[in-house]
Amino acid sequence: MTMGSTADELARDFIRFSLESGVLRFGTFKTKAGRMSPYFFNAGLYNDGAKLGRLAQFYARRLVDSGLPFDMLFGPAYKGIALAAAVCIELARLGHNKPFAYNRKEAKDHGEGGTLVGAPVTGRVLIIDDVISAGTSVRESVGLIQAAGAIPCGVVIALDRQEKATDGQGGDASHSATQFVTRELGLPVVAIAALGDLLAYLRSQDDPALSQHLEPVSAYRERYGV
Repeated sequence: MTMGSTADELARDFIRFSLESGVLRFGTFKTKAGRMSPYFFNAGLYNDGAKLGRLAQFYARRLVDSGLPFDMLFGPAYKGIALAAAVCIELARLGHNKPFAYNRKEAKDHGEGGTLVGAPVTGRVLIIDDVISAGTSVRESVGLIQAAGAIPCGVVIALDRQEKATDGQGGDASHSATQFVTRELGLPVVAIAALGDLLAYLRSQDDPALSQHLEPVSAYRERYGV
């Protein structure tokens, strides 16, 4: 089960921020699973200092509120690298100074070598990413963390799409990729917001430009949601 209540204030603020930043968009988008989605979340568009700093605040607050114990952050290449660095800065500002590490896609054959960069990977390691589309990145991160002799203790993401997995995404059609991570890998997942929060936000809007998207997003969840 994903940690973080639906329709809470932090989630609502995050949905609003993502819409204003153009990171969360409505329209017709083809997902990795080949589904036609009425919304799209592209964390790569948190691409300036102000947006990244605000995003880090949301991650840090959700982590602190969750009470999930961890000793360090691990950011899978590539999006996870910037996320881990930014969130560690914000956590330190809040009085929770944590080390972080990340991986290279290809092993370095000079200098210190290897695929891991940053602080030594030890203790309870929390994986940070934007979404869990398949679980592949999480599984790879778990392998790297365990190979270093550390313990993967959870995953924190920005948005939980709360939709059924497909073939090749892990689990079966009755579970989401996020639920697969929890069920099969035994890792709790902390999300800043989820699809349910997006729906709650759309229901609360008087602006027709936003409320018009409630029906297609609701229909999508009815068809693919878990």
